[in-house]
Amino acid sequence: MASNRERRKYNSLGEEHVKTIQPRKQHKMLFKAPLNMRYRHFSAPLSDSLKASHHFDSVPLRKGDTVRIMRGDRKGAEGKVTSVDRRKYRLFIEGVTQEKVDGSNVPAPIHPSKVMITNLNLDDKWRRESLKAEAAKEAKPPEEKKKATKPKRARAKKKPAHAAPTTERPSRRKRQPTTSTKKEKGETETG
Repeated sequence: MASNRERRKYNSLGEEHVKTIQPRKQHKMLFKAPLNMRYRHFSAPLSDSLKASHHFDSVPLRKGDTVRIMRGDRKGAEGKVTSVDRRKYRLFIEGVTQEKVDGSNVPAPIHPSKVMITNLNLDDKWRRESLKAEAAKEAKPPEEKKKATKPKRARAKKKPAHAAPTTERPSRRKRQPTTSTKKEKGETETG
């Protein structure tokens, strides 16, 4: 049985995985995640102009996207993503290098949470179509009501199946007594 800190969930393949708030378990799940799940962890926020045109806040990073570094020593640097290392959760950006002890320069690894996408690589047909489909859903204004709503009518009371009730029985539910026959003069109401 799951504790209060754990929630049982099922992924798209029907495999069970546990959602938890314990840091040690989150860390373990992050670094033992399969590559298809790591793809989702590589999301980065879009620039304001891209947000307006694509109606998304963030998109997974890919090789060929242009990004701007928003945190760290290299803040403000901009370039194309040359490669993505999903095993180590790092990406490499054109023009962002670090110097080795022997004096040679190598690409500097950057974590995807430290960058913002400024231009998307739309060479892939699948990516282009998925962005268009989602943008079309988001761009539609909510449907307005076709006509002014009419006031709801009170529900018509059902007539009893038998012709004329003789006396009203007290019921467990409290409801108004229904009178199906007209009162005659001098007759008293029971109830």
